[in-house]
Amino acid sequence: MNWIFATIEELQAAMTEGELTAKELTLFYLQRIASYDKEGPKINAIAEINPDALHIAEALDAERSLTGPRGPLHGIPILIKDNIDSGDKMHTTAGSVALENHYATKDSFVAKKLREAGAVILGKANLTEWANFMTEGMPNGYSSRGGQVLNPYGPGKFDVGGSSSGPGAAIASGFAAASVGTETSGSILSPASSNSIVGIKPTVGLISRSGIIPIAHSQDTAGPMAPTVADAAILLGALTETDADDPATFISEGKAQKDYTSNLVLEGLNGARIGVDRNYLTELDEEELQLANEAINVLTRLGAQVIDPVEITTDPSNYSVLYHEFKADLNAYLAKVSGNVPVHNLNELIQFNQQHKEKALKYGQSILIESDEKSGSLTEAEYINARVEDITLSQTEGIDAVMDKHNLDALFFVNYYGCAIAAKAGYPSITVPAGYTSEGKPFGITFTGRAFSEDKLIELAYAYEQATKLRRAPTFH
Repeated sequence: MNWIFATIEELQAAMTEGELTAKELTLFYLQRIASYDKEGPKINAIAEINPDALHIAEALDAERSLTGPRGPLHGIPILIKDNIDSGDKMHTTAGSVALENHYATKDSFVAKKLREAGAVILGKANLTEWANFMTEGMPNGYSSRGGQVLNPYGPGKFDVGGSSSGPGAAIASGFAAASVGTETSGSILSPASSNSIVGIKPTVGLISRSGIIPIAHSQDTAGPMAPTVADAAILLGALTETDADDPATFISEGKAQKDYTSNLVLEGLNGARIGVDRNYLTELDEEELQLANEAINVLTRLGAQVIDPVEITTDPSNYSVLYHEFKADLNAYLAKVSGNVPVHNLNELIQFNQQHKEKALKYGQSILIESDEKSGSLTEAEYINARVEDITLSQTEGIDAVMDKHNLDALFFVNYYGCAIAAKAGYPSITVPAGYTSEGKPFGITFTGRAFSEDKLIELAYAYEQATKLRRAPTFH
């Protein structure tokens, strides 16, 4: 049987029945990568393969035969974005040639949790360099180390989304069962919707940020990217736990769940109140708007009370916080890398790129330079005032206000539109496939809610997904 697009539940059942082993599954995915990542359509989603992947899979097979599976991820190959530390034989580079020789000294908390769950970390996935916080005008999916990631639904034709472009394109292409991406503002939701998969951008603090190359501590989070809502829910539950190295995770105590599969209910939309702000639909063309309206009609048919329209009266558009926090956070990360790495702060990175500009600066580094002009101490009034404004406009006067006014369970967006206000609030979102244009371009819808409402968002997304089953795999020739 071809297991490439089987769900995690189906893969576990096959392993339990002895029809499949973790080693065989890992080989399936490796063969798929060999055929389509650097050959054929050359999706270029994979930055690096874990040299220990097959040995890890064999060891997990042996463990299963002796003591049974640890849980739903036992023996399941998972990809992680190439800005997530792994204390093994793989590099962590954020797509930068400046870090092409960087090995993390220990696992990120995310990698640690994956190993504890029995997952096979299959490899690292490409990304938009520095998680798309390097320069203006750089295409989604491009990095100086990894090159250009392509969208499997239209290689070279459709935007692959960013910055978790590699995880998104890889899962759409069937290169692993699921992946872990990261988001600061849209970097999970954008590639998930662009590649017709499910992406969950969690509440900041639900998943530890330690051991992940940062942009901004106020908005950064890792999150699952998978073919189905159920797969994403399984992966999310495996990643949640408080981490002594990340104080934000202690906010999640009593709110995080270890198992989100109880929220996979077919009636999840029945009685839910969902608000639609049509100001976020104005950029859609006629065909995309029709897909959005069809999705809204499905919500109503499934018993949701759709309040259309509502209006989010504030939407913070000042990105000053990111420039200030990037310098402070990146300097703290780079200060700890090995002496073999040529850069240990943002200024050294800029100088390195300039000295190797033929390879490193195809699109420039304007954002890096602008961020380096900040103090890195987070003492400027500009930063503090912008941070307060972000919280006020995105939370109190933004999402909270409109949800209170209309007693909403979630807000409805399309693709990654609306990602910025949720990102600044630190609130969760989930995107789910919602069809394709006549050209075959993927289209997604997104539900956004209050802090730690992942359980409710999964209910909404699962009910929609199961009622429509619109996702189809790309076709490679």
